[in-house]
Amino acid sequence: MAAEEGEEAFSRYRSPLVSRYASPDMAFNFSEKKKRQRQALKFQKTLGLPITDEQIKEMEANLDNIDFKMAAEEEKRLRHDVMAHVHTFAHCCPKAAGIIHLGATSCYVGDNTDLIVLRDGFDLLLPKLARVINRLADFAEKPAQLTTVGKRCCLWIQDLCMDLHNFERVRDELRFRGVKGTTGTQASFLQLFEGDHDKVEELDRLVTAMAGFKRAYIVTGQTYSRKVDIEVLSVLASLGASIHKICTDIRLLANLKELEEPFEKDQIGSSAMAYKRNPMRSERCCSLARHLMVLVMDPLQTASVQWFERTLDDSANRRVCLAEAFLTADIILSTLQNISEGLVVYPKDCHEKIRVLSQQAAAVVKQEGGDNDLIERIRADPYFSPIQGQLETLLEPTSFTGRASQQVARFLKEEVRPVLIPYQSKMGVKIELSL
Repeated sequence: MAAEEGEEAFSRYRSPLVSRYASPDMAFNFSEKKKRQRQALKFQKTLGLPITDEQIKEMEANLDNIDFKMAAEEEKRLRHDVMAHVHTFAHCCPKAAGIIHLGATSCYVGDNTDLIVLRDGFDLLLPKLARVINRLADFAEKPAQLTTVGKRCCLWIQDLCMDLHNFERVRDELRFRGVKGTTGTQASFLQLFEGDHDKVEELDRLVTAMAGFKRAYIVTGQTYSRKVDIEVLSVLASLGASIHKICTDIRLLANLKELEEPFEKDQIGSSAMAYKRNPMRSERCCSLARHLMVLVMDPLQTASVQWFERTLDDSANRRVCLAEAFLTADIILSTLQNISEGLVVYPKDCHEKIRVLSQQAAAVVKQEGGDNDLIERIRADPYFSPIQGQLETLLEPTSFTGRASQQVARFLKEEVRPVLIPYQSKMGVKIELSL
């Protein structure tokens, strides 16, 4: 980027979701370039419409030839984003200009593209969520962890497994809007095919399959039902609640000096207090998770005010909330993976004293053949004098850990490891945060 271009970029507001945090893949998924999708004119030709191979080849050759500057000028003139790109594409494809938008409407292009982007967004998030679960499972399973720490971690994992299941369900239940025409009646396509209902149905099926969907909605209005957006953002908001809870626990444990998130060699915890080691990554997750949780209010309100056949007040809102929800989920999952790959447990002084005394008692048993005198050693240590009367009960492990270790082992074996199997090939990705 030229210096002047760089200065100009910093003279305008840029969403930190993209400029500061989001992965390149998720940022591209919601880019203008991604949204300019191939239309299904080849299928319309196959079913008998007067479209030539030359016209189709011309369009295929120019799919990535997008003049965004011209498109912006056309949109300013036409006040219509889809038709602006149709006109811009027609400039590149003069032979196909008359058929580019054949039988289509803005929502045929826009809504179908949105559904592709939502599906692909889930495909980016699912492996990331699986990796977080995997890293936390490895952490919980380490022999060195206190049983209570492993149990607490499994409570986090259980919530995330619910999120994984919900992501898979909503992703798999997404349908294509398909070839439904202006208001969902398919009238324009029925006219193009001279009243042949079978050809309209076949075109709908072919286009849906081409886009990678198993099914299309049988009935739609001008748009696909905006309740779909509610479903999508609801599961993303639920993930936000899970991660906020996890990272709040980590922050509380850090305050108690029991657990610490990764801390880089040159990292600064506070500009004024050099000794501070704030759990800044967990704080960031909580901050962004709050934003993710409230975004679900947008599609709830949009769906409730759609009138009979949609009002255009959904358009600007959806441009913001759908992209921001996926970008935010992407960021907090990457950050939580980074945290989970470097969690450190610090036992309290009490645990450390018990560990030292236990080793001394073990040495007597192993090296001298004597009896285990751990309790006597603890009674003799002044550190434990305030609780001398409770020692018999407190030193019995089952009195405070119960079946925690057995629960952890069974939970990881029966409920966690199996759900990660479909994502095994993507487990090797490691997250390095630049900020």
